[in-house]
Amino acid sequence: MTGDNLIKQPETLLPAEPEVIEALRRADSGSISGVVEAHPTSSLAWAVLADATHLEGRTLESYAYARVGYHRGLDALRKAGWHGQGPVRWTHEPNRGVLRALYALRRAAGEINEQNEFDRLTTFLNGADPTVISRLDQETITPDGYRATDPAPPTEAFFIRGEN
Repeated sequence: MTGDNLIKQPETLLPAEPEVIEALRRADSGSISGVVEAHPTSSLAWAVLADATHLEGRTLESYAYARVGYHRGLDALRKAGWHGQGPVRWTHEPNRGVLRALYALRRAAGEINEQNEFDRLTTFLNGADPTVISRLDQETITPDGYRATDPAPPTEAFFIRGEN
């Protein structure tokens, strides 16, 4: 016996959040908290807020926001039929909010030397999708909390600012 669950767990697929994505598209770094207030159950909104706060060097606040996103994500996963284990793949775009919240919590736990939490979240993420940590490690977060590979960058990214 290896201790592994020999029964294959079904993949968990969270529902899309088009209204959250649209609100985040319109938000700048100063208005992300308004998106969270309008969509408090969205782990994606909390993860973006955690990322934006982290960029400002506010690690403990980022940890707290990521912790809420993690719990909102667990609620959503359970509602979608998840039973505490099994795949939660990055390739299913609506799953990315909870995975990003888990990653943000793991990052902040590492930064405040909470090694047990860091290790537990590493195990959790690797069990959900073995590619997610390396994917997120390679992404660049912009100052407004979006990652360069997000499907919906803020519209401000499309404007060239300057004198002329």
